[in-house]
Amino acid sequence: MKSFDVIGSKEKAVAIVEIPEELKQKEKSIAESIMQLNKNVKSVLKKVSERKDELRLRKYELIAGDTNTEVVHREYGYLLKLDPKKVYFSPREGTERQRIAEQVKPNETVLVMFSGIGVIPIAIVKKQTDVYKTYGIEINPSAYHYAVENVRINKLGHKISLICGDVHDVCKKFKEKFDRIVMPLPFGAESFLDIAINCLKENGIIHFYNWGKEDDLFSNALKLIEENAKKSNKKFEILDKRKVLPYSPRKWKICIDFKIKQG
Repeated sequence: MKSFDVIGSKEKAVAIVEIPEELKQKEKSIAESIMQLNKNVKSVLKKVSERKDELRLRKYELIAGDTNTEVVHREYGYLLKLDPKKVYFSPREGTERQRIAEQVKPNETVLVMFSGIGVIPIAIVKKQTDVYKTYGIEINPSAYHYAVENVRINKLGHKISLICGDVHDVCKKFKEKFDRIVMPLPFGAESFLDIAINCLKENGIIHFYNWGKEDDLFSNALKLIEENAKKSNKKFEILDKRKVLPYSPRKWKICIDFKIKQG
């Protein structure tokens, strides 16, 4: 069996597993073993679908433990309340979130598209306390609900503004431009690249996430950036290219950091 993720705290956590077909008959005993070895794990969820539609949700099946799968997860000193059945959250991306947060400069105004439970805005403000303002846009009402709660729990309401809605619609209403935009949606973010570019200040920075095959990680994402920059009559400068996480055999989630300039 592949490794599993644990989301939660020392008091209560949820394990998320992927059970191969050949082990399906043993899934109950696998789940019980996980709970015996990890006393804080109170529920075990099995992945039964890929992530689907604009809400980025996958279906899970409870194979052992408590039906209440809401937990509080601690990451780099901040707390995150969530239910993995209702929202997208990957504990494996904590290091990547810190990498982004560490780049934010004092007095920047930051926009996080597809902000989920608010983890990237929270990571930014916790790391860079002198950020001017961070905005998060999320279309999933459940994720937005948890984001509001997480901002409250971490006492960051003075620095974070959250909006429930579609990025296409919300960004049309913004009058200000942003110093930095984070686009942590690897499938589909390319549909919003033109919006991000046009919401950016001159010399602003975009963190663009995409997927790449192991033998050619970045060429597709670079092509998308070039096409959208040209469409907006802008020039761009690549600042960094990174592998983030493996997605499937020989396929990776990647991030390209780039700066936008006048064309």
